[in-house]
Amino acid sequence: MNPSTSRRTLLAAAALAAPALAGCVTSSSSDDPSPAAEGGAKSAENPLGVEADAPLEVVVFKGGYGDEYAIKAEATYQEKYPSAKIDHKGLQKVGEAMQPRFVAGDPPDVVDNTGAGRLDIATLVSAGQVSDLAELLAAPAFDQPGKTVRETLLPGVVEDGTFGGSTVALNFTYTVWGIWYSKALFAERGWTYPDSWPAMLTLCDEIRKSGIAPWTYQGKYPEYINDPLLTMAAKIGGLDLVKAVDNLAPDAWKQPGLVEAATAFAELAGKGYLMSGSEALSHTEAQAAWCQRKAAFIPCGSWLEAEQKSVTPAGFDMVMGVVPAAGALPVTAVQAASSESFLVPSKAANVPGGKEYLRILFSLRSARDFAQANSTLPAVAGATDGLTLSSGSGSVRDAVQAAGGDAFNYRFRTWYVPLAKAVDDATGELVNRRISVADWSTRIQKASDSLAKDSTVVKYTR
Repeated sequence: MNPSTSRRTLLAAAALAAPALAGCVTSSSSDDPSPAAEGGAKSAENPLGVEADAPLEVVVFKGGYGDEYAIKAEATYQEKYPSAKIDHKGLQKVGEAMQPRFVAGDPPDVVDNTGAGRLDIATLVSAGQVSDLAELLAAPAFDQPGKTVRETLLPGVVEDGTFGGSTVALNFTYTVWGIWYSKALFAERGWTYPDSWPAMLTLCDEIRKSGIAPWTYQGKYPEYINDPLLTMAAKIGGLDLVKAVDNLAPDAWKQPGLVEAATAFAELAGKGYLMSGSEALSHTEAQAAWCQRKAAFIPCGSWLEAEQKSVTPAGFDMVMGVVPAAGALPVTAVQAASSESFLVPSKAANVPGGKEYLRILFSLRSARDFAQANSTLPAVAGATDGLTLSSGSGSVRDAVQAAGGDAFNYRFRTWYVPLAKAVDDATGELVNRRISVADWSTRIQKASDSLAKDSTVVKYTR
């Protein structure tokens, strides 16, 4: 991914920007011009009722994945609807560009709402600015006979785009979070990836004695080290713990699983297993140091290999390991979620066309092409079957397959941006030994309780 705009890289910045941008999109009302087009007649070949000559405008976040995959889907749309004029825009700052369009009631037909400064989807939902995609999910898959679009998606993809019972976004990539290491380095040193946290600490001690720092992390963006902490908590406490956190339950952040996980990462820091100076590093700097073998482990999402492609030494063979913890969930469980969020604005001029475009984008052929070009798992099930993948992508696919039904995800980051920032800030303080585990729990719980009591914030439950 583009180092300046990766999926989770700049969430801290995005968390600050999103409310300001999103606050403006609510200005549009039901009385605004440019109502959504009604569409044409529906049939087996045209299940969403696309008007064959209706123009289609697609706005795509042009980050590390580029936008060629989106353009290919547009070409397929053009083949099916040759009379339709397609307007494609590949942008870096989607939120900034789209804000006035939503305010004016004249949004594009498809928006890839991704990148730093993206619009806050929860606010878009509460303002009635996005279309319900139930009809798309129930439509026949574009190139998988006998299946609906819903039936072609990996676990959690529909849920990730669902707010208040309505699915309003579909995410095209599938992200898995874990702990990355160089398979070549481990083979060279005779190290074995640990299967428990005590084994991790034992290995870290051995690694440090070899002259290599056991861990580094993207210190300017503490969300990165938050991910394995929260994954460990979920494995210990199970899905009930995850639901309590997302539902803003009283004392959710004081649950034993969260306290145990926070204690484990405080211990990692307390034993000196984090590379000195990590707190001051950006994601590119930390990841470059890791690629230079200055540290053995780094936490990151499955975009890491693509993001590091230009600077990874030959023969490095990066792979992702699961967080070595278990309890209510097995050690093979993974935190996984879809990203690269596509939506169809409710006031778009060609809503049926926007949905049809997504039906094409989420086809098996489109997903396979994307996987081959970007070393990233798409959200379409089976898209990588039979493909020869790189070491990193292969390890992610293997982890997803090993997890089976034990893939989970927290929703509070999408639902409540201020809470996400509070968690990240507190964890940054924790792993730099400026606050205790008790202080960590108390600070985050206070932020959660404040949101729970705020009547102006739309609440979601799971």
